Amino acid sequence: MSKSRLEAFSDGVFAVIITIMVLEMKVPEHTTFAALRSVLPVFLTYVVSFIYIGIYWSNHHHLLHACERVSGAILWANLHLLFWLSLVPFATAWVSISIDAPAPVALYGAILLCAGTAYYILEQRLICLHGEDSRLARSVGKDRKGIASVILYAAAIAVAFRHPRFACCVYVLVAVLWLIPDKRIERNLHE
Repeated sequence: MSKSRLEAFSDGVFAVIITIMVLEMKVPEHTTFAALRSVLPVFLTYVVSFIYIGIYWSNHHHLLHACERVSGAILWANLHLLFWLSLVPFATAWVSISIDAPAPVALYGAILLCAGTAYYILEQRLICLHGEDSRLARSVGKDRKGIASVILYAAAIAVAFRHPRFACCVYVLVAVLWLIPDKRIERNLHE
């Protein structure tokens, strides 16, 4: 399979994930602005999840742009990542109606943790394929932000059982960390 076909398939899955999430949002029963308060938790959870999917889509794009080829192991590592991301709409819907409940908040974090781990595996498989001295390996570096994210997710999952809202704040914090542009791949592509 060509790299472009893998990227096109992945882009389609990302689009479906976002579509499913937005379809979960229901309009308020009443036609006043005050009625919007009842859907605010659903909307805010959607925004955070949309940002996460956008971050993964953007980083996935840069990652594949930096590589030259893919292998069977890469295909499976990519599917592994897409599997966990495809569960984000379910977790988003559940946590949005019960943000104070430990189980939905912990599950949301567990899915983020698994997606972060899957992304790291994909990244490492690509580096293995291209070599430790490749442009891709130089671009990724030690991936401290990715490792820190996984650690923060794990901590937030543990916290979710006592303080679900604090755990949600950690999930938002990790998203904000990823919104800060990381130019390593772009910089190395133009060397």
